[in-house]
Amino acid sequence: MKAKYIIGGIIIVVFTVWGASAFLKTTIQYVSIEEAAKAERTVQVLGKIDFDRVVYNAEDSRLEFAIYDAEAESKVGAKTLNVVYYGVVPGNFDQATSVVLKGKSDGDYFVADQMLVKCPSKYQGEGGEYQDPKKHDEAVKEAGV
Repeated sequence: MKAKYIIGGIIIVVFTVWGASAFLKTTIQYVSIEEAAKAERTVQVLGKIDFDRVVYNAEDSRLEFAIYDAEAESKVGAKTLNVVYYGVVPGNFDQATSVVLKGKSDGDYFVADQMLVKCPSKYQGEGGEYQDPKKHDEAVKEAGV
């Protein structure tokens, strides 16, 4: 009777370890630009596009560009990452404020398998400031509308 419990316990432990390792292999974590430049496995990275360094080769469907730290005020002095993306360029790429890339480094470039383009919000004001609904409501009340 004890042998059945021991064998059953071993089977449960083996399947738990196997399941946990399979789950960890499928997760894709967000990393910084520095970590993405060295990534040997697939990761996600967020960055602003340096439009001065965008080159598209329509023959090869190869888009080369650079991204820099999304937290940086300007690209001057910010950490950058050279990116290569093969595929159709999203229609709103030229309007993007930033991109989320999934891929891994091949040494010289971050080879992106997937690209999610983040565009300005439709709730953003003309001056680049986000509209605050509370301030809008207060301004309407003051105007007597």
